[in-house]
Amino acid sequence: MSVRPPRHGDVDRLALALARAFHDDPVTRWVYASDRRRPHWSQRFFAWQLGRLMPQDVSWTTDDGAGGAALWALPGRWREDAGDTLRLLRLTLPGVLPRLPRVLRGLGQVELRHPHDQHLYLAVLGVDPDRQGQGVGSQLIRPGLDLCDRERLPAYLETGKEANLSFYGRHGFQVVDRVELPKGPPVWFLWREPA
Repeated sequence: MSVRPPRHGDVDRLALALARAFHDDPVTRWVYASDRRRPHWSQRFFAWQLGRLMPQDVSWTTDDGAGGAALWALPGRWREDAGDTLRLLRLTLPGVLPRLPRVLRGLGQVELRHPHDQHLYLAVLGVDPDRQGQGVGSQLIRPGLDLCDRERLPAYLETGKEANLSFYGRHGFQVVDRVELPKGPPVWFLWREPA
């Protein structure tokens, strides 16, 4: 399998694949509590993430543009600006109500722990459930890690799924912190020094 940068024509298929990949993710379930409506809201969220991060040219997808994606942010460009935040709220606010204050408080706790040192940020890594267990996630993450090693940049990510810790550990990440979301799941913070 080969990977390539995502194209604008991939956004709908990739947003669907990522929504499927994150349907059972504890943080996604905490944000979008309705099992029935979660696919709708998370698909909108991932389309927004793709639109925000693809222009940075450090994201990858499968060769067919549908199996999953690794969406990275360049150093200093991981935080969304006010316009991005307003677009996200417009797209997904009904899916978060009435838990909005709790969600904002929890996500604020996560953002406060985001490192200030220069790093490449893995904002999203997701593989469509039909393709999981086939090495797709490792293929998708590899170009970003290679970039980190070439440029001598650390990498950083958060995950709300404890089962992901061993996967990321195999790729050189180490847990550096953990927080419990308000009335929600834990989130682990992982850091990788360049090889």
